[in-house]
Amino acid sequence: MHAKILWVDDEIDLLKPHILFLESKGYLVETINNGGEAIELCAQNQYDLVLLDENMPGVSGLVALEKIKEIKPELPIVMVTKSEEESIMEDAIGRKIADYLIKPVHPNQLLLSLKKNLEHEKIVSQTVNDNYQQEFRLLGNRINDCDSVEEWIAIFQKIVFWELELQKIQDSGMKEILISQKKEANDLFCRFVEDNYEYWLKNRDEAPEMLHTVLKNRVFKQLPNNKIFLLVIDNLRYDQWQVLKPIFSRYFQVETDEVIFSILPTATHYARNAFFAGLMPSEIQQMFPKLWTNEEDEGGRNQYEKEFLEANLKRHGKQIKLAYTKITNLEAGKKYVDQMNQLKNNELNVLVYNFVDMLSHARTEMNIIKELADDEAAYRSLTLSWFEHSPLMEIIQKVAQLGFKLFVTTDHGTVKVNNPVKIMGEKSTNTNLRYKVGRNLTYKEKDVFVVKDPKQIYLPKANVSSEFVFAREADFFVYPNNFNHFVNHYENTFQHGGLSMEELCIPFVELKPKKK
Repeated sequence: MHAKILWVDDEIDLLKPHILFLESKGYLVETINNGGEAIELCAQNQYDLVLLDENMPGVSGLVALEKIKEIKPELPIVMVTKSEEESIMEDAIGRKIADYLIKPVHPNQLLLSLKKNLEHEKIVSQTVNDNYQQEFRLLGNRINDCDSVEEWIAIFQKIVFWELELQKIQDSGMKEILISQKKEANDLFCRFVEDNYEYWLKNRDEAPEMLHTVLKNRVFKQLPNNKIFLLVIDNLRYDQWQVLKPIFSRYFQVETDEVIFSILPTATHYARNAFFAGLMPSEIQQMFPKLWTNEEDEGGRNQYEKEFLEANLKRHGKQIKLAYTKITNLEAGKKYVDQMNQLKNNELNVLVYNFVDMLSHARTEMNIIKELADDEAAYRSLTLSWFEHSPLMEIIQKVAQLGFKLFVTTDHGTVKVNNPVKIMGEKSTNTNLRYKVGRNLTYKEKDVFVVKDPKQIYLPKANVSSEFVFAREADFFVYPNNFNHFVNHYENTFQHGGLSMEELCIPFVELKPKKK
């Protein structure tokens, strides 16, 4: 179907060569020489785009623009004018024109504007499709040959890049191919981590940057020479960060945007305590026996993060003025915004924001949230929508105004699970769907990553025979009794605690405020 164009210009007869050029490219061009009739035609007919002269006698282009937009607010209008006055440009842009062309207009300028406004999605879709097809084989070879942390991080970032690119197009076939390629990558990544994880923990000079080392290596070194704001968004996936990044970039220059590794289990109890303490969980238990809580203990398991952070700072000789805050609801976020001026003299402000974690849990338990975030693209979109309307949006603007350097990170990501794996255990076994810890666990060893001696990977050992069992990729643990009920409830939910790229590979970002 050919696009239908209405061209409005009081000198339309002089534009015949341009009209013939557009018609030769397949466009249907209808012409009129005044704004009043243009308004009537737009009310009576369907056009795909209007080319509108700004300077016409009688009803001017800007007046016609306003009237046409009242009638057809979604109709794209390209303003064409001899004037280069900034005020006229701003006026037209403020009225939501699709494009702005300065006379004399070259035919190819017209063609570019039409393609941009009428064929943008088609062109983008075809380009993205072609580019991914070209990259598919190269990426597949990289996945099969990968044997280093740096290469795995690069592969993960590339997969996330293509997820975001393919989200823009309608070709579900390409998306399915990427899902298959991502599954293959996740399988080999899990095996790579299983082969190397213990070695990394025991040879930390040869390990990737990990959650329990990143404060010492990235943040503490900049204290007290810089005033720092550390934002920890619980449960933030790397792809979610990538959709939030453009908003942060309005107020900050991104100095580093990297992927670091969380720890196993990729669960808040272990990961965030390790992050603030600068220690692995068994080291925290040994150094702070009264503050660490095991799975079977009562009470909150992340209630001593500030104490762990203070001890970590002291251990590294950082005597600074610190403020630590955890936000778990909207009112607390609003209150924090109102009190931020009190933070300006601190050398380190730490904010833990829990919304994304609550969103993933709500999606599991509430059907309406599950429908709103049906797939990973929708989950990213919901995260972005929340952020744009949350107190956290105001918080980062205020951080920039106060001139703080900003670090953004998380404790772990989440993975969308779809493959149930049977496991059996005692009543005292923890309830997490992605890892189990306890005695007398029964499972098929080929289905899981097993750590018989938790101390080998610096995890607490509550009993002599306790072991940790981790789900891989998109697996989740289900007990044989009520199997179908729990499968139906938890299938295609976002979970964390186990071993996958999405859970283990997390963002760590350093940002500097833009100059005012």
